[in-house]
Formats: sequence, structure tokens, C-alpha cells
Amino acid sequence: MRWIGTIALATLLNVACVPFLFAVEIPPDQRRSGFSFMAPDNQAIQNDDTANPGMLWVLDGEALWKSKIGAADKSCADCHNDASSSMRGVAARYPAFDTKPGRPVNLEQRINLCRADHQQATPLAYESRDLLALTAFVAQQSRGMPIEAGADPQLEPFVAKGRELFMRRQGQLNLSCANCHDDNWDKRLAGSAVTQGHPTGYPLYRLEWQSLGSLQRRLRACIFGIRAQPYDIGAPELVELELYLMSRARGMPMETPAVRP
Repeated sequence: MRWIGTIALATLLNVACVPFLFAVEIPPDQRRSGFSFMAPDNQAIQNDDTANPGMLWVLDGEALWKSKIGAADKSCADCHNDASSSMRGVAARYPAFDTKPGRPVNLEQRINLCRADHQQATPLAYESRDLLALTAFVAQQSRGMPIEAGADPQLEPFVAKGRELFMRRQGQLNLSCANCHDDNWDKRLAGSAVTQGHPTGYPLYRLEWQSLGSLQRRLRACIFGIRAQPYDIGAPELVELELYLMSRARGMPMETPAVRP
């Protein structure tokens, strides 16, 4: 049924073709979380930890946090102790600059660097349940805290690259991220609300996926939807785009694990 989405997107383009000429960034006082675009019943799922499926991954992540692994036979807790204090606010600052690669890394990559360097364990595969669980557990410690990503001056050139990718038209449909999320938010596309694209709750549980997933999984799906070649998960381009999106959401509260349609 992909043709239905293509027709709906073409209709959206015809209705709003003039604003597509120049993307206009959303003023800070008009920013809205994707939560606000959901129906009340879906909002209720996110608000109730006993009903939020993402909390199952958080619980798995808590167990993994305490598990000794690798040649070093160390757990995350051996270095970082109680995550509720040591990880408070950490996810709100990612992607962050890392001196070893000399570029930003996202939270999943930071977890894998710690596994390799300090636990002497094999890095976890992207989108694996264990990596999503650890990421969700760490990020959940920052729930309710304001996003701070992108404030480090070392990140400025990478934020700029991410913004350029956000604004760049690409694919067979010749669309940019900004064409939907800056110019046409709160319209409808294939029956769903077009949100502003603020990544306040990742990794999140998406009802369409029936699973938890990362922001990069969602970005790849959008790129595929405009008929462009998606970047590999973990590619520098996706990390830069993730960094820009987090920086434009600066000051908005973390919601991990969020729920979305």
C-alpha cells in the first residue's frame, strides 16, 4: 500500500507548494513535542509506566547495567554506580563530542565505546534488543530534564552539517526534512499528523513497529519514504542529523521511553 502514502504526499505537495520554496524554521515559542499531536488514548499509554511497552526495555536495560561482561568482567554499575544519579542528564547532552574519533557520537555509540574500552566486550549491534534496552535505561534517567545537546562549541561544524542535511532536498520526491517538519507541521499525511520532528523521546515505542526503536531507525524510514538512499545506521551523516534535531529541541523535556503511533 505504499502508493497510498505517495499519493497523499503528492497531494500535500500540491496543497502547500509555495511554502516548499523556502523552509522556515519553527520559532522556539511554537515548538511542540510529538506527544501533543497524538490522540488522548495514545498519550495515556505513554503517561502510565505500567501501560507503556517501552518500560519493558528499560527494565531489561537495568538488568544489563548490573551484569558483569567481557574480559574485564565489569558491569556498567562498577564504574558508574547508581544510574539514577550518575546518568541523570547524560542522555540530554547526546550526541556529544568524543575525543577518540574526533567527532560526535550518539548515546548508542557511547555505550558501545564503553563496552569495547572498559569492559573489553563486543559492541552490541544497532537496533538489537540489548543496545536499545541499555540506551532506554540510560535515557530514562533524564526523563523530564531539558535537552542540552549541541551546546558544546566543538559541535558547531557538525550541527551545521546536520542542519544542511535537514534542509537538503533529496530523493525521487525531491523533498527535504524541513518541507514536512518546518513548513507543513500539523497537516495530515496518509491520515497521520505531520509533527515538528523533535526527538524528545528516543528510543521510543512505535505502535507501527510494535517495538522500541532508535531515532536513526526513524530517520532512515523517512529518507526511504522520499525515495532516497538511506544512510547506514551509525553513519556520520545520521549522527550529525540527530545532533541537529536534538539541538533544535534544546530546552524541551526528555520523554524516554516515549510512545508514538
